[in-house]
Amino acid sequence: MTGARAQASATVRIDEPQVRVTEYRFAPGAETGWHRHAHDYVVVPLLDGKLLLEESGGGSRIAELHTHMPYARLTGVEHNVINANEYEFAFLEIELLR
Repeated sequence: MTGARAQASATVRIDEPQVRVTEYRFAPGAETGWHRHAHDYVVVPLLDGKLLLEESGGGSRIAELHTHMPYARLTGVEHNVINANEYEFAFLEIELLR
């Protein structure tokens, strides 16, 4: 049940017409909540760790992330992201607005 989870904190670090950079920090078990990405984006993990991704259609999977090893996704991704670690986890999300 997602309603019982703490929410990840989101701090916008850069907000320009072409790009937005947001730092997400998750306490253990915290989530982003369900959302759909309106732009292509890049994620840069600030720590090694695992995220539980609840995906549209009812599936879920664990993603293993590694410090400073970015990955990119396209517009339209819909999911809920949950910290599956027993420690705080953080990443930067870089949205390409143009």
